[in-house]
Amino acid sequence: MTHSEIMEIVQRIFREVFDDDTLVIEDSTNSSDIEDWDSLEHITLVVSMEKEFGLKFDLKEVNELANVGEMVDLIASKL
Repeated sequence: MTHSEIMEIVQRIFREVFDDDTLVIEDSTNSSDIEDWDSLEHITLVVSMEKEFGLKFDLKEVNELANVGEMVDLIASKL
C-alpha cells in the first residue's frame, strides 16, 4: 500500500473522528492544527487506525509521533 493510499484512509478516519467532512490533513498536520484534537480524540484516532488497518501500535510508538506523516509511515512499516 502506498503512502497516498494510506493517507486517503487516514483522511477518512480523521473526518469521521472529528465529524468534519471538510477537514483536510497533510503530512505535517499535528494536534495543534486541529482544535478538537485532545488526548481522548488521539486515543480514538489510534484505535480507529488499528481497526481499519488490522494492526497494533505500542504506546512508545504512538507517543513518539510528531505529525500525521509519521503516523502514515508507521502504518506503512507495519503493513
